[in-house]
This record gives sequence, C-alpha cells and structure tokens, in this order.
Amino acid sequence: MAFKEGFLWGGAVAAHQLEGGYNEGGKGLSVMDVATKGGPHTRRRYTGDILPGESYPNHEAIDFYHRYHGDIELFAEMGFKCFRTSIAWSRIFPEGDELEPNEEGLKFYDDLFDDLIAHGIQPVITLSHFEMPLMLTKRYGGWRNRKCIEFFVRFAKVCFERYKDKVTYWMTFNEINNQTNYKDSWSLLTNSGIIVEEGEDCEKLMYQSVHYELVASALAVQEGKKINPDFKIGCMIAMTPIYPATCKPEDILMAHKAMERRFFFTTVHVRGYYPECIQALWARRGFDLDITDDDLAALAAGTVDYIGFSYYMSFCTEWNPENPHFDYDETRDLIRNKYVKASDWGWQIDPVGLRYSMNWFTDMYHLPLFIVENGLGAYDKVEEDGSIHDDYRIDYFRDHITQMKLAVEEDGVDLIGYTPWGCIDLVSASTGEMDKRYGFIYVDKNNNDEGTLERSKKDSFYWYKKVIATNGEDLA
Repeated sequence: MAFKEGFLWGGAVAAHQLEGGYNEGGKGLSVMDVATKGGPHTRRRYTGDILPGESYPNHEAIDFYHRYHGDIELFAEMGFKCFRTSIAWSRIFPEGDELEPNEEGLKFYDDLFDDLIAHGIQPVITLSHFEMPLMLTKRYGGWRNRKCIEFFVRFAKVCFERYKDKVTYWMTFNEINNQTNYKDSWSLLTNSGIIVEEGEDCEKLMYQSVHYELVASALAVQEGKKINPDFKIGCMIAMTPIYPATCKPEDILMAHKAMERRFFFTTVHVRGYYPECIQALWARRGFDLDITDDDLAALAAGTVDYIGFSYYMSFCTEWNPENPHFDYDETRDLIRNKYVKASDWGWQIDPVGLRYSMNWFTDMYHLPLFIVENGLGAYDKVEEDGSIHDDYRIDYFRDHITQMKLAVEEDGVDLIGYTPWGCIDLVSASTGEMDKRYGFIYVDKNNNDEGTLERSKKDSFYWYKKVIATNGEDLA
C-alpha cells in the first residue's frame, strides 16, 4: 500500500467558518465576526463593528457550536481518523489581552475533543486560523504590535496545557504566507488583524508583522514541548507552486524569485533563520525592522516538527522587462496557465501540481508533510429525491489522491495524512458564501441565509468512505 498504517485520513474546517455561536459561551468578537457577506466576485467587507442592516454569515455559520455531535457521527461514519479544526482565540481570551482564560470557552473544546476521541477521531488543531480577537486589532493595531507575541504565547500555553492529553498534532498560524499578497488588504486583515492606514508602507508592515508572528510561533513551539514532549507542532503554509510561463531564462528566474518570496516563511519555521534572499531584499528596500537578537535565538530554538499545507491550485508567472529586480507582486505578476482548467471561482485545477509541491517541500526541507487542506468549491444541486450527485468533486479528489500516492510510492515523500477542506459545507472565508460548497456533507443553507441547516450525504460521502476504508487503494 502507498500509505502507511495509521495514515490520518480526515477532513478540515476552521472555527469561524462553521461554529456560529459568535456571542455565546463568553466568546468575544473576532475580526471575522465583523466581516460581511460577499459573493462569487465580491470580497467581504470589514466593518469594524456589528452594524445594523449588514449580514454577517459567521454569526450562525452552520451552527456547529450546537450540532457538533451529529456532525461527528457523520465523520465517524465516513471513517475519519482525524478532524482538523481551530480553536477560536476569542472563545478562550475574549478580548485577547486578558490574564485569565474564559473557562466556558475551554470547556466547549474539552467536550468537542472528547466527542471526537470517543468516535476514534484525533483532533488536529490550528491555534490561529483567521480569527484574531477584534479588540487586539482595535487596541493594539493587530500584529503590527510586538505585544501580540505575548498575547499569542499565553493563548497557546493555555491550550497546550488544557488539551495536552487530547491533542497531539498542532499548527500555529494558518496560511501565514498568504500575506505575500500584501497589496490585498484582506490578507493582512485575516492573517494579522491589521487595518492598513493611508500612506503606510504595506510591504514593510507585512514583513514586520510576519516577523512577530514567526517569533510567536517559535516561542509557542518551545512552550508546547515543555508541556508535552510528544506534541507534534507544525507550521501551515498555503502551497501554490509558481511555474514559469515558458523556458525563457528570465521567466524561469522570475518563477524562482516568486517561490523564494512566497515560501521563505517555511524556511524560517523549519530552519530557524531568514534566508539570504529575504535579507538582501530588506537591505535593498531600506527596511529597518524591529528584529532583536533574542528574536533570532527564539526562531532558531523553536523550529517545527512537520509542514502542514493547503493545496488548491497552482500559479503561473512571466518576467516583465520593466521589473529589473525580478520582484514578485502577486497582484501584478500572475498569468493564466493555458494547460489547466479552472473552477467556477477561477482557481486553477492542477492535480500534478500537488505531486510537484510534495516533492518541492521534501527536497527543500526534509520533514514529514501533512496535507491539511485540498478541495473543490462548486455549486451543488439537490435533486427532487434529496440526492446530490457531485461527480465533479469525486473526480477532483480522485485525481489529486492519485498524484499524492505517486509522490509517496515513487518519490519517497513522507506523508502523515490528508484532510480535505470543508468536509462539511461551511461559510467561505473569502466571500462569505454558502453556495460555494466543498463538503462531502450538504448543509441546507444558501447565500440568502435560507434553509433548515439539516445535513445530508452527497455521493462523494460514500466515495470518500470507501477510500478511507481501503487506505486509498480503491479510488474507483
């Protein structure tokens, strides 16, 4: 078999996209609790406060907060070995800077994890998944402020201590490298709780806030290992391989520089230092960042055990002669790849890119890998008899798992597990939609907040159940 015994098949979600209960159990507001609904081609808006007349889809989401037991039974029926979710920071520290945690929030995750474990499902937990407490943004400016290191490490220590006997696999910051796209204010808001001010150098701001996050991650890793040396603590990287448009040397160098820019985060997480290319960029830009000797020591001492990553799509780029330094700007330098098709939301579908990504990570870092997000957002139709025939989703997963197997069998990649994204339909992080569906389980709710929230099984539910039961051997 391609996959070793104990391979972690499962599914992945994030707290803010499915829990709901935004004002229950002592929870404070997060940045995503004040993000409005968008649409297929419309980004959500951050309103700063809850405003009358606005729609905030995360407030109810799919009501997992009250319905998780039934959902876990469905996950167990599929045969899940693990379930990746996040701990909503503002459930534990409602404003983020308190000295003592909220017991009711801690108890919610006790009960959730106990229910998972009772069904033979390991919790795989992300500490920060786009849900920073809103008050840290308002009071401190988010991760632009060094004090957030202290607040995050306190949050991490509380979680590590409370759940040290229930959770083995942890990740610190979700898709931390999406901030490469710093000209898109949404990426700085969701990752770092930052509202860019007029005239501010958002590139320098991104590198400074990311540095504080990387230090916080490294310190959290060290604290976690003190609490339980058997913890496996990883990073979480958005893997979007960037291909050269042609074999023209300048295009190849442009793609190489783009990969450097997008994945230096992994180097810091894994090797504990900033690579030469990023240090040279800062010098050329004249960035005088707040980086101390103690910070550098922390980065070196707090490296991760594995690389968790998402994979949805690949990118493609070409060099522009007006860009003599080969500087990668994600809002400017990406082009359409004519060799792959795209989803209804324009995401390029590239199964072979998953194998390429697994090889790239392995060749660069030589650590175990964990694919913690992969999936297809699509429109699903409910037939008159209630069935949902999502062959397109099955095809997507079959193609990607096939490439995943080849990476393990033929290339020697060390893979821990695979948790497809949105194993149950949930709120889209970027658009706030429900109709952009990823799940094996259908949730009766649409973009207009209409529906019963009842759950039903798609054809892909039964297909994935068979895949898990055969440890990935039967993909028919």
